[in-house]
Amino acid sequence: MFSAFLIDAAYFVAAFLFLYGLKRMASPVTARSGIVVAGGGMLVAVVAAFLYGFDVSPRAEAHLGTNLFLLILALGLGTGWAWFSGKRVAMTNMPQMVALYNGMGGGAAAAIAATELLSGNALAHGVVVTVLAILGGLIGAVALSGSLIAWAKLDGRMNKTWRLAKHQYVNACLLGGALFIGAIISVMAIAGAADTPVLLIMLFFAVALALGVLLTTPIGGADMPVVISLYNAFTGLAVAFEGFVLQNPAMIIAGTVVGSAGTLLTLMMAKAMNRQVSNIIFSDFGGEDDGADGEIQGTMKSADASDAAIAMYYANKVIIVPGYGLAVAQAQHKLYEFVKLLQKQGVEVSFAIHPVAGRMPGHMNVLLAEAGVPYDIIFDLEDINEDFAQADVAIVLGANDVVNPAARTRKSSPIYGMPILNVDQARQAYVVKRGQGKGYSGVENELFFLDNTSMVYGDAQKVMVQMIEAVKSLG
Repeated sequence: MFSAFLIDAAYFVAAFLFLYGLKRMASPVTARSGIVVAGGGMLVAVVAAFLYGFDVSPRAEAHLGTNLFLLILALGLGTGWAWFSGKRVAMTNMPQMVALYNGMGGGAAAAIAATELLSGNALAHGVVVTVLAILGGLIGAVALSGSLIAWAKLDGRMNKTWRLAKHQYVNACLLGGALFIGAIISVMAIAGAADTPVLLIMLFFAVALALGVLLTTPIGGADMPVVISLYNAFTGLAVAFEGFVLQNPAMIIAGTVVGSAGTLLTLMMAKAMNRQVSNIIFSDFGGEDDGADGEIQGTMKSADASDAAIAMYYANKVIIVPGYGLAVAQAQHKLYEFVKLLQKQGVEVSFAIHPVAGRMPGHMNVLLAEAGVPYDIIFDLEDINEDFAQADVAIVLGANDVVNPAARTRKSSPIYGMPILNVDQARQAYVVKRGQGKGYSGVENELFFLDNTSMVYGDAQKVMVQMIEAVKSLG
């Protein structure tokens, strides 16, 4: 039929826009347009879904009007909420929003699986469809509950890790239980069962949701960026599986793209932390230092913002390390104003970005781009780390774990082995912090106690204002 042709053509256009948009997102210069292009692809896919209304079974025609009303209502509510929350959310809260929306994607995939299993459609289409529905439902449910826990941790609603006795054994039992129940449902499909007991399906999803919760609660805050990208990959995989169940090419393509991109990002993040993904999920990373290497030597020294500013004004080379504290204070615009003053004086200024700085991948890059910082003075860890030894001044704004020398020297530290920015190798280091608190991982920072480090206490926004005034006073 003509409607089927239009649907296939629309899905082809949507797939092209997805892939082209993803390609443009590879560069900061074209990333914004890439998001718009990919969003256009999703709009095409959504509109195409309405075309199915022209070719439904006689049994479904009686409910077509009601279903269309519910569909439009859901789209309206979802779009309205997303638009409202997206406009209001602060940059500092973007990771929480990403985790929450990612969870909704996993939940949607799980809901599709539940609908197909409860209605008997999955069983009616055979073993392969049933197995894909089960796997998609399992992965989607885990992504939903796990992402909600990640959101709670990122939003400060859950500040501690939580573990059961024999926690990993409990997780193994839950995973085995979910797979066992899924196997029973699959066997019923092989046997030609017309439907599956509702309680069995409910038990399956309850176990899957519990697994997502217990997988995430023991993970420390320092690993949250990796966790977000991992659950993003899970969501994409679940959507792709359910796309096969519904025979929807747009879902298959979009889910595959999200799943593969999320997997690559997860592996890159884990590599940046010198850790295996399995260790993040199944270890106790984020716990306290056991002190096996002895107490940290040295004392913290404080300095005025004006003294730090003058030191940078007369320096030849300055490296700036932005962190989450900069985002919280919304000081990126004042920071760039200060940078332009240094550049006018002839100071060579560079930005050093750690792969896991902030609360999610690319957090600092987006923050600096918002302030108009040129891309050519922003460098990744591997491109700038060797330059710290030649830097007259390195200034850290709200970063903590990513500049902690304990990752190189302190084997008892939970972050040992994680690549860090070599701020400690600069001739003079200044650290802008509100107080003497530990980082997101709960690990004491050895950088703060070094002889060449001075602490500048205060809100980053206010500190930058003071630094700007100090430099301007020099004429």
